[in-house]
Amino acid sequence: MVVDADICGLKVGDEHPVRIMGVLNLSQESFYRSSVVNKDSILEKAHSMVDSGATILDIGARSTWLLAKPVISREEEVQRLVPALDILKDNVDVLISVDTMFADIAEKALELGADMINDVSGFKADDRMLDVLAEHGCPAVAMATGKIPGDPISMNAIMDSLASIIMQAHDKGMDTSKLILDPAIGKWVPEKIPIYDFETIDQFERLKVFHRPLLAAISRKSCIDAVLHRPPEERLYGTLAATAIVVHKGAHIIRTHDVPQTMDVVEVAAAMRSRQPVVKDNGFEVSVVNIVHPEDAVRTMNEMGVTGTGSRIMKKKSVSRVLRISNITTTEALIIKQEILARGGDAALERNAVSHETESTDILIMGTILQLEKLAKKLECQARNLPVVSRMILDTLQLDDNVEYRYLREL
Repeated sequence: MVVDADICGLKVGDEHPVRIMGVLNLSQESFYRSSVVNKDSILEKAHSMVDSGATILDIGARSTWLLAKPVISREEEVQRLVPALDILKDNVDVLISVDTMFADIAEKALELGADMINDVSGFKADDRMLDVLAEHGCPAVAMATGKIPGDPISMNAIMDSLASIIMQAHDKGMDTSKLILDPAIGKWVPEKIPIYDFETIDQFERLKVFHRPLLAAISRKSCIDAVLHRPPEERLYGTLAATAIVVHKGAHIIRTHDVPQTMDVVEVAAAMRSRQPVVKDNGFEVSVVNIVHPEDAVRTMNEMGVTGTGSRIMKKKSVSRVLRISNITTTEALIIKQEILARGGDAALERNAVSHETESTDILIMGTILQLEKLAKKLECQARNLPVVSRMILDTLQLDDNVEYRYLREL
């Protein structure tokens, strides 16, 4: 399925330009002090962003930074927000988003002319938020959240959180086609070390299984500092590098402090992003579904109405791997080929190995995760070095899902 959303008249999705959401920061407590504007400078900043290509402006009056001090009251958030909305609503011709976790503030903002809400708590901070959104029928950004903003750590936890948010919004009567999903890049909780942001950025394409617009908010965040060891004011180029990656992997909206620089990066990265193969004819549709993790297969099947039991049984059949085993004997290679063929997979090895004209060889084995696990189980009981190969196959498959192995290195 191709993502094709209408966000208050702005087309967002796979076949549309990647949209830029410019950050208008009213919070003196922000981690990036240079981005802060006030009522005297906000209109000039907004016009500059729009002229540079922003099609959404996101106004935030409360810092959501983990170390932000002091924590302001709702009253102060409103006092900062209302004058800014009054200035912008009739003076900019783009969508206005308000970054707030509280239903009463969201309601007031929508009444004053805001088009959408950006809730970093994923509707968890205020039980009434979804009621307000459903009543106004407006779009909303929902960030991955379990109990507090950004607390899902791993990519699997982020996926689970977003799936839960979609279900919660549906149950509350919100039109979930108006949801925009944010995977919560950044150090939202102390336990979230940079490798988990690296995982999210690297595996951003997994979010495509939700078939909804995807927003990435990377701008000058701590994961950039973890690599470059620089303050927020010096993280622009690192931010742009990460932005190019998420755009290439499927992001539809980029939230940024730096609109003109981001526009250049986004346009180049988007031009190199391949289109999902889809064929439509006579009311039918056939599309390629790129599932890279078994749990994403479960989500896709559940969305289709497959039973929980059925999806769990089939999840390891949905993802394939190709493994290369090196420096084994010809006899061992032929046994492996026979066993993987018996389980529905396949194998390739050099011609001389098939005719026993060489003593050692490499073999390429191809199969689903389930087939490869069954192969390893069978080899465990075989002679020669095959029990060692069995263990190595299982270890390799486990490393494929090991965050520390994949992303932890000296920086």
